[in-house]
Amino acid sequence: MATADAQRSLLRTDSLGALHWVGIAAALVSAAVHFLLGIRMFPSGLAISFLLAGFGFVGAVVLVVLDYRRRLVYAVGIPFTVVQIVLWYYVIFVTTPRTFPADMDAISTIDKLAQVVLVAVLVALLRE
Repeated sequence: MATADAQRSLLRTDSLGALHWVGIAAALVSAAVHFLLGIRMFPSGLAISFLLAGFGFVGAVVLVVLDYRRRLVYAVGIPFTVVQIVLWYYVIFVTTPRTFPADMDAISTIDKLAQVVLVAVLVALLRE
């Protein structure tokens, strides 16, 4: 019983509001997409970068739930996510003959929507 109490005390979910949960959901959606793509492309270098990005999102969620330096996690999460959006756009639409947004597939649409929501949530949380 003492172990269960100790584990519960590590989680700081009581201080998480609705905005936090939206951000957590968005981060986990993006993590899932990155894991899926990373596994599909494994063992290429690009696959490794997708898997690392997925672990980055999951790691950030863990830090937020543990209430470990949340403001720093928000501040680092904004450029982390924005850089991914910019790199995705460059790789998919600048280096190849595709048109935005007509040539977006479903998984990219889901991931980029989740990432845009995540950035908006992180900005809002940082401004609080």
